[in-house]
Amino acid sequence: MLIIFLVVVIDLIGFGMIIPLLPFYAEYFEANPAVVGLLMATYSFTQFLAAPFWGRLSDRIGRRPVLLVSLAGAAMAYVWLGFAESLWVLFAARAASGAMAGNISAAFAYVADITTPANRAKGMGVVGAAFGLGFIAGPAIGGILAGADPAHADFQTPAFAAAGLSFLALILALILLKESLSPEIRARVASGLPGKAGLKFIDALRHPQVGLLILFSFLVTFVFAGMEATFPMWSRRQFGWGPEQTGYVFAFMGLLSAMIQGGLIGRLAQRFGEARLILQGAIALACGIALIPFSDNLPMLLTAMLLLGCGFSVITPSLNSLISLQVGEGEQGGILGIARSATTLARVIGPAWAGLLFSIFGKDWPFYGGALVMAAVIYLSLRSLKPESAPDMGAAKPPDAGN
Repeated sequence: MLIIFLVVVIDLIGFGMIIPLLPFYAEYFEANPAVVGLLMATYSFTQFLAAPFWGRLSDRIGRRPVLLVSLAGAAMAYVWLGFAESLWVLFAARAASGAMAGNISAAFAYVADITTPANRAKGMGVVGAAFGLGFIAGPAIGGILAGADPAHADFQTPAFAAAGLSFLALILALILLKESLSPEIRARVASGLPGKAGLKFIDALRHPQVGLLILFSFLVTFVFAGMEATFPMWSRRQFGWGPEQTGYVFAFMGLLSAMIQGGLIGRLAQRFGEARLILQGAIALACGIALIPFSDNLPMLLTAMLLLGCGFSVITPSLNSLISLQVGEGEQGGILGIARSATTLARVIGPAWAGLLFSIFGKDWPFYGGALVMAAVIYLSLRSLKPESAPDMGAAKPPDAGN
């Protein structure tokens, strides 16, 4: 668990370095908010196309080879991003980076391999904590390297630094990471035995629990991704901020995520059950994003980000845990790849939708819209995930793979 944690956190630091600068990078090439939203969506669009492939491939050949190839590809894509001299090159580099983002679904599958149903939520929380740590150090480092002035930011240095970190993660995985999927399971999946070849997307959606949980994952990520894409532009107009200040705010959210997913989520899941945590996280996320437009000072903004970050950090590992518990061990890579595809599709539509709202209705409307979507998630959770059933759902056994 420690090695996969280190590999993911190093890689995600590099990823986190890029997020707060991309909107400023695009505006440097005179992109409007709608185009910025499309740029933020490009990475996720190609990741959406590639994630099921990486997930199924990891079921057949193992998690380690997929992690190694995707880390190498990520390093090259960051180098290309650093050499971007036009908007179309910026789009192309992000598309290449997204296509090589198989490391995340493989990392979640790796955790599913080495954990039991009883501690699955804790294991998923460890990977979530790696995301959180990546978003603590990454945005802060990227913002410092880019600078505080949005008109004269340095975009090359953070991109090259991100490439170096992905290469470091590649070396670490190459030397220390062992394969988690047994040869027997890989052989069984590769042979295509009935019921063992993995779930297709439509089959996953038809599953009585998986379809609902994937829908929740989509909607939650849709809202959060829209916030990520538009917040740098909002903060520039609201406070006159550049990449550095925005990076610090994202780092603050990353710290919250690491604290919750790295230390608390396992105990919270045991006490309340994953289904209750989904509802509680949705309420906190809705309140946080609704408060952003009313934040005219730093304390109020940090309060909004505290609620938003806590909500997202609680709901994400809870959803991943419940999804992984619904299928057999030979299908976990495939189903988590499908779930990852749903969330990356949300990261395609969410930023594009939020950027369009920003362009047409104004800077506050992406957050108003996000609050309305989260209200729908809360309503659906109350109807479908009854509090008294949460512990049973969290302890549910995977269905027989032959059914």
